Amino acid sequence: MMNDSSTWRIFKFSLLVTGKGEAQFLPRLFRSLMKERCCVFEVGRRIPQLRPITSEARKVKIVGSGKQITERDEEIGIWARRALSSGVDYVLLIDDLEHDSREDVESVYQRYRTAFDTILGPAGLSHRASVHFLVNMLEAYYFAHADAINTVLGTTLSDHEGDVEEIRHPKNDLKKLHPGFDEIEHGRAILESLDVPRVLSNPETCRSLRTLFGWCSRAIGCEFDDVYQLAIGRYLDVTRPQIDSLPAH
Repeated sequence: MMNDSSTWRIFKFSLLVTGKGEAQFLPRLFRSLMKERCCVFEVGRRIPQLRPITSEARKVKIVGSGKQITERDEEIGIWARRALSSGVDYVLLIDDLEHDSREDVESVYQRYRTAFDTILGPAGLSHRASVHFLVNMLEAYYFAHADAINTVLGTTLSDHEGDVEEIRHPKNDLKKLHPGFDEIEHGRAILESLDVPRVLSNPETCRSLRTLFGWCSRAIGCEFDDVYQLAIGRYLDVTRPQIDSLPAH
């Protein structure tokens, strides 16, 4: 519930997503937050995945253009600024972090973060946009609530033992379990019944997802410590500083 009922309001979150399925139904992931009737989540735009710029020639080209960031990065920041200037309270950029990119997570995060800070910083809006990762893809979290998968695919799975963010390629695993698995059709149905508080019930697992929900909870001024294990649970070190940058309500 809100910290002060006298200042009740509805916060609007706009999502920048990189995945095809996420573009169609990711707001359902935040169903447990939206049921409090203090926030709404909508997909604003699908964007291409950005990865660290390693080419020295490309770095020189950026500097030579007189810009701090590439045009593609700039577009992300400009879109966020327009959204925040037109009634959106917060922008969430959510990217899939596949297993092969895990070693680059800090660099990937920093590229997105720099895109926001470069464009939003001068207007004092940087804290209203954040970057988070689904590890390793949205489908990983389905395995933490096996009943959601079983209901849709007719499987007989049990909840995954251990951290689902360590599953190497959850989408491929679902296709092996159910050869006809469709990330849009079936993913939408699974996410519709996915119990995020259950997914985050183990404070030792799902650090990246917990950081995302911790940031959203702080942003709207709600206390969900017990629901998502925010008080005692583990966070992703790379993205957690964004929580601390949010001003108190």
